[in-house]
Amino acid sequence: MEIATINEKLAVEQEMDVSGRWSANTLFELLSQTADKYPQRKALTFMLKSGPNDPEETLTWTGLRERTAQYANLFRSLGVGEKDVVAYILPNCNEAVISFIAGATAGIVNPINPLLSAEQIGSILRETKAKVVVTLAPFPKTDVAQKVADAVALAPEVKTILEVDLKRYLKPPLAWLIPLLRPKVEVKHSAVVKDINAEADKQSKTLKWVEGPEDRIAAYFHTGGTTGMPKVAQHRFSGMIYNGWCAEYQIITAEDVLLCPMPMFHVFAAYPILMTCIASGAQMVMPTPQGYRGDGVFDNFWKLIERHQASFMVTVPTAVAALMQREVNADVSSLKYALCGSAPLPVELFKKFEKATGVRILEGYGMTEATCLISINPVAGERKIGSVGLPFPYSDVKIYDCDPEGGVNTERAVNEVGEICVSNPGVVVGATYVEADKNRGLFANEIYLRTGDLGRVDEDGFVWITGRAKDLIIRGGHNIDPAVIEDVLAGHPAVALSGAIGQPDAYSGELPCVYVELVDDATVTEVELMAHLQEHVDERAAIPKYVEIIDELPKTAVGKILKNDLRKLAIARIYTDALKKAGLKASVPEVVEDKKHGLVAQVKSDDSSLSDEAITAVLGDFSRPWERVKA
Repeated sequence: MEIATINEKLAVEQEMDVSGRWSANTLFELLSQTADKYPQRKALTFMLKSGPNDPEETLTWTGLRERTAQYANLFRSLGVGEKDVVAYILPNCNEAVISFIAGATAGIVNPINPLLSAEQIGSILRETKAKVVVTLAPFPKTDVAQKVADAVALAPEVKTILEVDLKRYLKPPLAWLIPLLRPKVEVKHSAVVKDINAEADKQSKTLKWVEGPEDRIAAYFHTGGTTGMPKVAQHRFSGMIYNGWCAEYQIITAEDVLLCPMPMFHVFAAYPILMTCIASGAQMVMPTPQGYRGDGVFDNFWKLIERHQASFMVTVPTAVAALMQREVNADVSSLKYALCGSAPLPVELFKKFEKATGVRILEGYGMTEATCLISINPVAGERKIGSVGLPFPYSDVKIYDCDPEGGVNTERAVNEVGEICVSNPGVVVGATYVEADKNRGLFANEIYLRTGDLGRVDEDGFVWITGRAKDLIIRGGHNIDPAVIEDVLAGHPAVALSGAIGQPDAYSGELPCVYVELVDDATVTEVELMAHLQEHVDERAAIPKYVEIIDELPKTAVGKILKNDLRKLAIARIYTDALKKAGLKASVPEVVEDKKHGLVAQVKSDDSSLSDEAITAVLGDFSRPWERVKA
């Protein structure tokens, strides 16, 4: 059923309780239902390389169920029970998907970003008390095996490491070279290391135990991004299956093919995409271990669409920007829609993509803490470009003015900005995070998850994001904690205070930048501070792209830095530079805070012949809005 309006969404909810929308109690039961229905249809495809004629490995739904059972039986044989954790630290491959489903079947699965540092991975493994880790065997051009070995040395509860050898995806002569090129790994832990596929081959292709009917915690996902020590959110079977039902109910069928170059450690790939495929019988295709970051993926992307006859592509704004720098050099007529999430998509980039491809973008909104899905622009009816659409059925979005403890001062009126709060089957009320202390103040009216995003709901029920109540910098969909930058500068003798924010970027959405207030009589240059940051900020993605020393940081009466004032400075600088670079006689002398739209850049120009269209062609690549004012 295609939902076009908020009233149609409400009508779906009135038909029955959400518990009646599916019959499976667990992930493996859902997989089994689909395997029984479509035993020989293609389920899962992985390509080690991105060329349009490169080899692939495809599993049918029967094959995926059987391999999942073998992995789950293996985990159980290693002592994993329902409350024990199987972590995987893997790039994309069929084993990552199988580990996800099997880990949630045998116990609690914990996907971990392999781009994190060994210390961060070790911290997550300790917090989740992981018993088994699935990761890469040493392989050329990747340090994952060494990083995980170092992380396991910090997590003594890990008893077994199961390795995935990507060599099996290669054919001679490349396969012959891998043993010669394998990096050596220094081991400082006592965990037993085994080959996961060799061990799984010894297991039964049917599950050795009967799953219970209870809706239990089955996954831990870390949030907080590529820097800082991430928080760990927990997800139930019902939230996972809800994600699959949302798309399967409205749009995805068994005939569809979803091209997904998103990482399997991220909720976007694991829930809206994988769960949807399991619920519907659609095929999921993953090109290269690194997804969009893999060699040749952008250059070959349209040819991959043609090769797999993909009906849906899964993307993020940074990938859309990169794809628009390449010719659409293949037949993409099989595409129905592009599913876009993780960060706001600039309006002009939205239009440019649809004009170049003829493919409609469905932009949505979700978050790790809600087991992902919250809203999406409707398939049928009006799409409001710039919004994140209508809430999914059984997702209730409120705009509240909250106090620090989650108490609601007022509910905002239509089109009035406040904090976006959500209740749906993916929200684990009162226990979103594994660590109990982190749940304090997280729920408005004790039910609605506070997203930390500022936004509004318009008269038609569409959700609009206008900013963030929390200060995270979102670089290409990855969250960066500004404290990582500010803490490093706090250790510099010349720095009194610093405020790190995300400055607008046409490609990544935001890039980290920092404004600095010096101690009295200190003498240091911005170049020297940048060198200090480059030396001491461990995560490369968090190193600021811009450092500026100002006389005094804007502060509240109690000394808290006003980050929004710093954002205004950054928007004015970036937009003015972009206009100048484009040769336009215009500037942004001021950024104002609008009640409805958040921060809005005010563009002034003495050139009466300068059209709004010319300004839009430059500033439309950024996500923050602008308006023209009299010079």
